Amino acid sequence: MEHRMGGRRERLAAAVQLQVGTAIRSRVAGPDADARALRIWGAPGPRWFPADDPVARVHADASMFVGGITALLLQSLHPLAMAGVAGHSGYKSDPWGRVERTSEYIAMTTFGPIPSAEELIARIRGIHDRVRGKDYRGRPYRAGDPHLLRWVHLAETWAFLQTHTLYSAHPLSPGDADTYVDHTRRPSEMLGAADLPRTVGELSAALEGYRPELETSPDAVETARFLLRHPPLTGSARAGYGLLAAGAVAALPPWAASMLHLTTHPVPHHLQLLTGRMATRIVAWGLESVRDDRLFNRSDDRPSSE
Repeated sequence: MEHRMGGRRERLAAAVQLQVGTAIRSRVAGPDADARALRIWGAPGPRWFPADDPVARVHADASMFVGGITALLLQSLHPLAMAGVAGHSGYKSDPWGRVERTSEYIAMTTFGPIPSAEELIARIRGIHDRVRGKDYRGRPYRAGDPHLLRWVHLAETWAFLQTHTLYSAHPLSPGDADTYVDHTRRPSEMLGAADLPRTVGELSAALEGYRPELETSPDAVETARFLLRHPPLTGSARAGYGLLAAGAVAALPPWAASMLHLTTHPVPHHLQLLTGRMATRIVAWGLESVRDDRLFNRSDDRPSSE
């Protein structure tokens, strides 16, 4: 009897795990997640980053689900970058489409064959060439501006590294963190960003250098409200996202949280950090049920020295 009960509990746990993993994967990778995985992980050819590279380790970690929210919140504080997102990305009308496009870019440039990564970058550069306009104060912007691309890279790199340090079960060593910052330059430079940092210290200094340009624009406030208070989710998915969002807010620099009016969060900071760690563990647990290890054990994923 006890053996049968144990078996039922295991089957129920496995079913719940699969349900969680499938829901997360479909939201991030879209309805064609299996086909996309084959294009990225299953296709032959050399990669820029081997599996043990800090870039691959960070971007394969479940803490990225928190880091993505942190990055969006931080990036929103540059009014020109935020104006481009608000005016052209469709983040409110098609939020999951934007998530899918962003996740594809990160996955392809980290884990995909080099020709496919280069093709995707070229396609994005073409889109950037057409994206331009004015911010809420009438200041002109263009998406291909190297200075704005540098800001997006800095905020993203800082956010991914910060949430990995706070929430990953296997955080990088200081030396590997420097390597992560250095190696992430490659795809961003190909997109058009320039003068990118090579170490964590340089990253922090570069981020600080942008602070005089940052503003609490109406679009930034609306983005934070959308991401944290009105996400396009219902039921248990919304509750799970709330855990990720709390961890994302806790990871922000205090000055950024203050600019976004997030310093009066009802949950104390240390509990937000605990929530972030718990959310990361839940995501990792769920994704284990939909991971196909055949795609991650390639013999030809060596990095290119080109």
